[in-house]
This record gives sequence, C-alpha cells and structure tokens, in this order.
Amino acid sequence: MSGSIRILAPKAYGGFTGNMDIESISRTFPAADGTDFVLFPGFCDVHVHFREPGFSYKETIYSGSRAAAKGGYTAVCAMPNLDPVPDSAEDIRIEKAIIDRDAAINVYTYGSITVDEKGTELSDMEGLRHLAVAFSDDGHGVQDGEVMRDAMERAAGLGMLIAAHCEVNELLNGGYINEGAYSAARGHRGISSESEWREVERDIALSSETGCALHLCHMSTKESVEMIRQAKRRGINVTAETAPHYLLLTEDDLKEDGAWKMNPPLRTRADRDALLEGIGDGTIDVIATDHAPHTAQEKAGGLQASAFGIPGIETAFPLCYTGLVKTGIISMERLMELLIENPRRRFGIPLNSGDWCLWDLADEYPIDPGEFISMGKSTPFAGRRVFGRCLMTSCGGNEAYRYRK
Repeated sequence: MSGSIRILAPKAYGGFTGNMDIESISRTFPAADGTDFVLFPGFCDVHVHFREPGFSYKETIYSGSRAAAKGGYTAVCAMPNLDPVPDSAEDIRIEKAIIDRDAAINVYTYGSITVDEKGTELSDMEGLRHLAVAFSDDGHGVQDGEVMRDAMERAAGLGMLIAAHCEVNELLNGGYINEGAYSAARGHRGISSESEWREVERDIALSSETGCALHLCHMSTKESVEMIRQAKRRGINVTAETAPHYLLLTEDDLKEDGAWKMNPPLRTRADRDALLEGIGDGTIDVIATDHAPHTAQEKAGGLQASAFGIPGIETAFPLCYTGLVKTGIISMERLMELLIENPRRRFGIPLNSGDWCLWDLADEYPIDPGEFISMGKSTPFAGRRVFGRCLMTSCGGNEAYRYRK
C-alpha cells in the first residue's frame, strides 16, 4: 500500500487546511509504501536577522525569506539592527519596500525602541505603531532603566509589545563565551549569567509597573527561567523565547571555532536543563531561531575574534524534532505550540489557509551548510544527523519552497 499525508496542527488551527487539495499534494509528493508525510501549518519565527537594508553582504530579504521557507516558515519577524535603523515611519518603509519586492513569505518588521538603537532617545513609536509588529533594540540591551520605563509606558499606551534583549553592558567584561569551566580552562574571557538575568529582573519589574506586554528574547540562563516562571505566577504580562542551540548544546560542546560563538553564549548543563524544563511546563513560550548569518570571513576568527551569531532557520525544526520530540523531552503537540501557535498569538500574526509546510519525518540526513539557502553557513550543527526534511512550503497559496533532490 502507498503512504499518505497526515495533517497535524495545534487545536487553535485545527481547520487551517480550508479548501486545500490534499489529493493534489499527494500526487506531487507520493509517499513511499508505509510512509506518512506530515502537513503542518506554517511555522512562525519572531526573531530573525535578514540584514537588509544595510548589511546585504551577510543576508538579504530574498535569501533569508527563501531559507525560512525551506525551514517550513511562512511568517517571520525581522529585527531592527539595520542601516538605517527603523526608528521612524520613513526608515521602516525602506525595509518594507524591499520586503514587498523580494520576500517569498510574510516578513514582519520590528521598529526600534530607541533612535539608532543607542538607548538614549525613544524612537517615533507613535509613527511606527501601524507599521511595526513590535518594538525591540535587539543586539543591544537598553541600559538606562528610566528610558526603558518610558518606552514601556508609551508602548502600553499604544497597545504594542516590547521584545527585550536583556544584557547589562557593565557586566560583560569583554567576554565572548560563557563564564564557566571552558573559559577558565582555556583562558577565554567569559560572559556572566548575571549580565542576562539582571536585566530580565529589571524588565519584568518595569512590565509589572507599566502594564506593558513584555517578550524576552533568546533566554539562556536558569535564573532567567525561574524569574519568568515567578512573574507568570504573579500575573505579569510576560512571555519568553529560547533558541534550538540553547536547548541542544552547552559550553561542554564548545570548539575553538567561530561557528560556536553566539550571544547569549552557550551556557552550562544546568542552564540547558532549566530551559528544557521551561519549554515543557510553559514557562518558555516560544522557540525562535535568532537566525544571524555572517560572512565566512567574519566567522573565521575563532571564539575570540569572530562575529556573534549563527544561521538557524533552515535547521530549527529538524533539530527540535530530532532532539526534543524523538527523545521524548516534549511532545509533537508541544513543539507545534512553540513554533506555530504561541508566537502567532503573542505577536498577532495570522495564519492563512494557504500557509503550510509538508515534511517527510522519516528522512534522516546530516546537516550540510553547503546546502543552505541562507548566505550564512557557519553552524555548530554541521554534520549532525537529523530527521525531517521539508518537501514543500506554501505561503498564501503560493509555492515558496520545493525540495528537489
């Protein structure tokens, strides 16, 4: 007997297939005998860096959106560390014009919290209100608590979300990997856990004071997880994300290679275990990739001199399915909540009936950066064997990606 297509979706999107012609899809991708292909609603990533305008030598809207489609994503939110920084309606429209011209999927834009992301003067938040999906200074923690309080008060008045990059600059001490056993043994400068959780603590308190909806980016420490858990118990309007690399890797895996350098850095096993507990019990709401491509030259300086950041949008689902679902850490239903339902609900991103991705979950293969669509190739997961290959992604009923052997 031939295989079939199963449809899996969070309960909130149980009817997402609409008038979709499943038979036509089955004819396009006939499953082998006894094999099921799985159709999911389009994934949603609320934390990507597509680098355009300003840094198109690293990535473009064209390449990044097609890489996202290969990963099963039909909606992403692009961070504002660009040139020009989208801190006004005029500047964000530059980015939006490129998106309208080149994007293969739905790309939503962040407005910055502060002018040029410098942390001193608030952006034109009113002017950005109907153009931005949320506000963030990602790449930079807002150091001045009064500035962040003013930003949260204004965002709350506009009914907008703030996505916070939490990092206390004075606690970084020139570090570039986690301050732990690996850095001590090899003479590297370390980034302390406190540099993250201290600002998480501050921003949760400000959210409580102002009533602003707060989303915490790329959480990496056990202290942050516990603070978020307690904040939710107190009814504070906070959500949080982490990334696949923080769930699947630790400082014990580090190699003397720029592919292992990201910010926040890979932390300890205890931090990883706390994050795994957090995605299981609902403390962590979203798995986002923090897709951050760089050139080969920028990643060739080892741990000390390479740029922070790795590409991740093409590998996120296979890594999470293989490392989290097949190992029994979380269920497939929970993974769908983390990749589809929760990010869309928190950021108000709709799912159309034509937004879906088709996967062969039985296909096992090694991750090969040479096959990435993204211009960024430097990943710590190179060579890791994973299950799950995206066969096709449709966005708005239009083919955004198709696998060709």
